Amino acid sequence: MLVSELKSMDEIKEILKQEQKIFFLACLGCSDACKSSSKEELDNLEEALKSDGKTITGRVDVDFLCNKVLVKIKFLRNKDKWEGADSILVFSCGVGVQAVSKIIRKTVYPAANTKNLGGFQGVWPGEERCAQCGNCVLDLTAGICPYTSCAKSMLNGPCGGSNEGECEVEKGRDCGWYLIYERLKAINKLADFKKIRPLRDHSRMLPKKETRGLDFYAIDR
Repeated sequence: MLVSELKSMDEIKEILKQEQKIFFLACLGCSDACKSSSKEELDNLEEALKSDGKTITGRVDVDFLCNKVLVKIKFLRNKDKWEGADSILVFSCGVGVQAVSKIIRKTVYPAANTKNLGGFQGVWPGEERCAQCGNCVLDLTAGICPYTSCAKSMLNGPCGGSNEGECEVEKGRDCGWYLIYERLKAINKLADFKKIRPLRDHSRMLPKKETRGLDFYAIDR
């Protein structure tokens, strides 16, 4: 499993400041175990956003957001709830956010940060990967992780070796930043391409001490 912790209320309000109608999508897998997608947390955040004049168009839970088949079925069944939303706020690890961005052409925002476990555990087999950086920036990169989609983990744009959308490290591999650019263009968010993403703060990667003591984290206390 992957450990995730909700971003602070101020962080979430900041990334949603340009959005008016928001749809909540929560994972009932790893994130539910970590309580970063619990009903209580969603209720509290919904109340806070409504007090700021936002509209929550709906809320849907999916057993595992890393399973794109389940995600697509849920979206088809709840089209009336998300179709009118400006964006989707996803309560999951980084893999779930990326999976959702593959399914629907809307702006997808991460509500949580994925913490480092020293390796991948219990992730649905798919092409999405999460670097567990502790400060998710998928809201600025159209739901494509720059750390894992780019062979060099470039954070603020492509390297000089990118050639017509191809990675210089591995021939035949798509440049991660080319993919980010194309998806930003598809959802009319190209202005985000010019935004500076904060350098990785490694101190944010490790879960809180109280989280590391829980059974699901399974390490020596």
